[in-house]
Amino acid sequence: MLDRSSIKYYIWYMNKLPIEKRVQIVRLLVEGNSLRAISRITDIHRTTIMKLLADVGAACQKFHDETVKNVASRRVQCDEIWSFVYAKEKNKPANMQDVGDVWTWVGIDADSKLVVSWHVADRSPYAANDFMHDLASRLKNRVQLTTDGLRAYLDAVYNAFDLDIDFAQLVKLYGGSEGTNSQEKKYSPAECTGCKKTWVSGEPDPMHISTSYVERQNLTMRMHMRRFTRLTNAFSKKIDNHCHAIALHFVYYNFVKVHTTLRVPPAMEAGLIKRLMTIEDIVRLAE
Repeated sequence: MLDRSSIKYYIWYMNKLPIEKRVQIVRLLVEGNSLRAISRITDIHRTTIMKLLADVGAACQKFHDETVKNVASRRVQCDEIWSFVYAKEKNKPANMQDVGDVWTWVGIDADSKLVVSWHVADRSPYAANDFMHDLASRLKNRVQLTTDGLRAYLDAVYNAFDLDIDFAQLVKLYGGSEGTNSQEKKYSPAECTGCKKTWVSGEPDPMHISTSYVERQNLTMRMHMRRFTRLTNAFSKKIDNHCHAIALHFVYYNFVKVHTTLRVPPAMEAGLIKRLMTIEDIVRLAE
């Protein structure tokens, strides 16, 4: 005779999606499809897809925390990418929490292209401090760090690394484009007229003061996560689902997606894994 807990487990097991269907859903998620599009393709209800995303996303966050440690990096680049949850900051309801503008702070190793750390929060000095402490805890040795010109980095880097870092900022200078009206400026980025390299601490190599790789990672995020696509209604409605999608993306990027120039995933290039992982491995993390 089965007890109550065994019966509940049996019902959960019998109603669980087959592994092939779960792999298909996660594959569609990491390739930038929206939840409704995946529902139409797989004939699976959107609520079930969201539940799978939550389970796999939480497992990916835990896997990253346990695996990405003691990274022997030499150069790290950091940047922030904007998105929003439920509504943009200017339109968010006054009585709702955890909605509005959301920034994802990203730190990437310039050599292995490994995303060492990320942090989902606002763009405040407190968020910068939390992000830098997490980044510092995952690095094995002294590194050269390059960020953009955000002032919040100055205190955050000092608090996390003290003086044991070679730190510089790359400040981009923008100018208005002549002959463009206000409507064109709304959808087109400002023209970059130059870059200014600013020394902060240590002895950073001027040849490697760059944020090109982390800015390319920002593009990869917008391509592989439908929630980051601009001018659509595919944005996140809840902050938890937003975080789960980001965790899934970065574990897929670090451990599964073969980098074109490296010919291996970034985690293998960084020496964190010795065999290729698959999307099925990511799905089974939730088990």
